[in-house]
Amino acid sequence: MLKSLYSGVSGMKNIQTKMDVISNNIANVNTTSFKSGRVRFEDMMSQTLAQAETNRNGKQVGLGVQIGSIDTVMNGGSLQSTGRDLDFAIENGDNSFFTVSANGEDDQKLYTRDGGFYLNPDNQLVTASGYHVLGVMAQTPVKYDDNFNINSLKYNEQTGISALSIPKTIQANGAQALDSYGIDGSGLIVGVYNGESYVLGQVSLSNFSNAAGLEKAGANLYLETANSGQADIGAASEEGYGEIRSGFLEMSNVDLSNEFTEMIVASRAYQANSRSITTSDQMLEELLSLKR
Repeated sequence: MLKSLYSGVSGMKNIQTKMDVISNNIANVNTTSFKSGRVRFEDMMSQTLAQAETNRNGKQVGLGVQIGSIDTVMNGGSLQSTGRDLDFAIENGDNSFFTVSANGEDDQKLYTRDGGFYLNPDNQLVTASGYHVLGVMAQTPVKYDDNFNINSLKYNEQTGISALSIPKTIQANGAQALDSYGIDGSGLIVGVYNGESYVLGQVSLSNFSNAAGLEKAGANLYLETANSGQADIGAASEEGYGEIRSGFLEMSNVDLSNEFTEMIVASRAYQANSRSITTSDQMLEELLSLKR
């Protein structure tokens, strides 16, 4: 009798965790690039009343339910047009992330799918929280013409990646003032100085073999873990890295219809578990009444 009471309690306790995850998903339905969570349950250990023998199955009584995992669903969200030059979304690259750092160095990297970037007073590319966007900067601005070789900006471990900036002036046959700038689908940062186009650098992307293993750090940021694997740094348009879409942001991948359905199922399961506790209590009351 007590086993049924504790099984019901374990069901109610773990279903509450499922409701917590569902509520968080719904709360973040409009959060840029948010990845929804999913709870999976497992049965707990079972008490064996009789071992299995020839021509006879074993007898086991389960002792409740436990949470097997809380997964992060890394499917890409839909892209929403913003028309803003410094809004970027990663298309066709669910395992790819922008790489950012608080100090502009690559020794304390974090990762994000939120491509809403800004220029700080030093004309460095940063996130809304002030994290520096990392990539490969050209040693000197390179003229963007038929002779430009994109492999000159290819990532290597010796130079690493660093904070990206769009300087207001460059030295090319004298000081040249910035007229405009843009970032293309491969992440190339191109600045126009006195009517001439120069490649300034390239936004780097990080790939993970198991992106669902990343740890959420808040502010739309993720941390590398032992289960996510180490980041493979590359660039947009390379195989497996997707493309960068300027003027777009990735929306949350929360499916409200699915969340509401899961909420109803969780609510009914919670009621059913509470009923099993109530029924077990009534049976105990009947047992106690036998002494009368």
